[in-house]
Amino acid sequence: MAVEKPRFPRELLLSMGPGNTTMMVTQFILLGFGDLKELNPFLFLVFGVIYLATISGNHLLVALVITQRGLQTPMYFFLANLSCLEVCYTSNIVPKMLVDLLMENRGISMVGCIIQLYFFGALGSTECYLLAVMSYDRYLAVCQPLHYPTLMHKALCGGLVIGSWFSGFTVAAAFQAAMVSSLTFCGNNKIDHFFCDLKPLQKLSCSDPYLVNLVCMTLTALVTLAPFGLTLGSYWRITSVVLHISSKTGREKAFSTCSSHLVVVTLFYGTLILIYAVPLAGQVPAVNKTFSLLYTVVTPMCNPLIYSLKNRDVKEVLRKFRI
Repeated sequence: MAVEKPRFPRELLLSMGPGNTTMMVTQFILLGFGDLKELNPFLFLVFGVIYLATISGNHLLVALVITQRGLQTPMYFFLANLSCLEVCYTSNIVPKMLVDLLMENRGISMVGCIIQLYFFGALGSTECYLLAVMSYDRYLAVCQPLHYPTLMHKALCGGLVIGSWFSGFTVAAAFQAAMVSSLTFCGNNKIDHFFCDLKPLQKLSCSDPYLVNLVCMTLTALVTLAPFGLTLGSYWRITSVVLHISSKTGREKAFSTCSSHLVVVTLFYGTLILIYAVPLAGQVPAVNKTFSLLYTVVTPMCNPLIYSLKNRDVKEVLRKFRI
């Protein structure tokens, strides 16, 4: 009597070798918010509105910087680049997440997952560098106002921005993606997250992820700690200078020039610390997803709002167009 051969899911590939019956994963399933299936339509609506607001707000800010001469300064040039980055950052994750909220099949190929992980790391690294560049710009504006136009010239602005994007997309992110792709995945292919993040992927690996984890964490620390240290150093110097200004009006004016950027830095690094420095956040999937939503969905939407609400120049331009 003929025996029917076992069938395996399409997302698994049966690798047959001498004495080897290991099922190698070629596709992952993103569980997303699977424990809240009844809320999927509501979540789709909420995240869809947030995504549209993020795209619209950041594109509006870029358009204003390009078209309005009053906003064509180094600070707004850096801000326009930050807005472009936020659009790319959230677009790397949210559209796929929205589709998964409405679809039963939430699969993503191995290649697609590694690509998403690469852009996630590259764009996050670039944001660290851009925020550091913006803090240095604010340091020069507050601490050396007379020399600021000479020091922060167009060539330097362009070089800092190009260097930020280039650094973010080369060594750390590329090496991290290459290291993760070297891992072997077999058996379980369900990622308990709404995108391909490093920690959930490592948990699924059937090879020893110790070396990969060590290298990736070291690269992440180097990429984030250096610009974070420069940012802290800039604001330490800014605070020292502002406190020595005798006039209360002068102190308020000096602080107002960097308050928006300080809020954005606090939001960005605050959520990163919650995810990667607090042990509970990395171990509990629900907590990890909640905090991840902050810097992948909420923060990119808040940045243009923060700069428009707390910046007099932007508010005057918006009032001019009655927006």
